[in-house]
Amino acid sequence: MSFYDVLHRRRDTRGEFTGAPIPDDVLRRVLAAAHAAPSVGLSQPWDFVLVRDEHTRRAFRDHVLAERSVFASGLDAERAGTFARIKVEGILESTLGVVVTYDPDRGAPAVLGRHAIADAGLYSVCLAIENLWLAATAEGLGVGWVSFYREDVLRRLLDIPSAVRPVAWLCVGPVDALPDTPDLERHGWRNRIPLEDVLHQERYTRRPSR
Repeated sequence: MSFYDVLHRRRDTRGEFTGAPIPDDVLRRVLAAAHAAPSVGLSQPWDFVLVRDEHTRRAFRDHVLAERSVFASGLDAERAGTFARIKVEGILESTLGVVVTYDPDRGAPAVLGRHAIADAGLYSVCLAIENLWLAATAEGLGVGWVSFYREDVLRRLLDIPSAVRPVAWLCVGPVDALPDTPDLERHGWRNRIPLEDVLHQERYTRRPSR
């Protein structure tokens, strides 16, 4: 696939995982792509925790399902009905979890370029995640970003130091296929906004919220 094919083919994968193993060389390429991401002050503030243990993954999945219930309890009946059809994780179905963390002390105290924008290090970690996602897509793998969790729970589960922030649990593995339409669009939760609606010239133009 061309770069643009990969970009538009990428999906947040949930129910398509096969559980098949990932060849070591493929996983290495995907992680190397993540590690090649740009970072503020070349601080490279990310770490990647590979989680294969079923007990750990099951414990995390149980926590995620509990948080799913918390979110669902705050929805009106119509939205709750839509949400009930949406799968929010593939923790046990995927081959492994890749937990990406942010270490603000990496390269500190003088992180070049972070003095005025404290979150620049966190942005760097998100760039590494995007690199990983695109590389995985190019390799025919699926990736699902799980966000239904409390950071302190994940920190305790994986013995992550208190100063290090867990940014993402990524479900990674071979898939039957990547869906043509993102799940949230397919289930009617939300549609993609046209580019024209978020494009501004010279100054920010206020528009009705969506």
